[in-house]
Amino acid sequence: MRASEPALSPRHRVLFIGNSLTYFNDLPGTLAAIATMGGDTIVVSSVTRPGFALIDHLVGAGKTDALERIRGARWEYVVLQQGPTSRVIDRDTLILAAKQLDEPIRASGARPALYMVWPALVDSANFDRVRTSFQETACQVNGDFWPAGEAWRAAWRADPTLRLYGPDDFHPSSLGTYLVALVMYERITGHDARSLPARATAAGAPSSISPETIRVLQEAAHATNVAFPSACMR
Repeated sequence: MRASEPALSPRHRVLFIGNSLTYFNDLPGTLAAIATMGGDTIVVSSVTRPGFALIDHLVGAGKTDALERIRGARWEYVVLQQGPTSRVIDRDTLILAAKQLDEPIRASGARPALYMVWPALVDSANFDRVRTSFQETACQVNGDFWPAGEAWRAAWRADPTLRLYGPDDFHPSSLGTYLVALVMYERITGHDARSLPARATAAGAPSSISPETIRVLQEAAHATNVAFPSACMR
């Protein structure tokens, strides 16, 4: 996906580097739409490949141009995402890749943001390990920690019936993607997600998510951002 440039200078510019957990349901586009509803502008771009870890983007596998895209524009955040990363060996690789990406990210004027995802439903006992991997990586590069996976757990505490997983019990449903975008909206803009209208869009069209459910998601996103500070807290 190429950057969507507004007529006026944007307030925020965000590049996503990741895989299908970013491009399912168009997370970058969902984030931009939420920002518009809140009176903000977030210009988004992404480099995603199915099944990729960050190390794959770093070494240029599969014709990814992640490094060129990082270096090719001025960004505010570069969002780094890979799979659940619950194993120690995967955590070590994530840290290694993030450290090597940190220099070009900083040179572009940006901060790295570690996007915490979630385990597959069958591995849901590993949520804490997933969080630890992305938190530790954020600390290692003095970057931001974006606790999207924890927002899923907060939303389920409020309403256990929410269908945040998609049909394969791993990728997000449109509801799950919307909640992730709410977390990111707050992190990027500093504005309270609870102040947004109780309506949503999906794939550029009005969503069927009920206003009541949207309010639950907004509350979950805000509570999670309060509970998990962006900066490293060793």
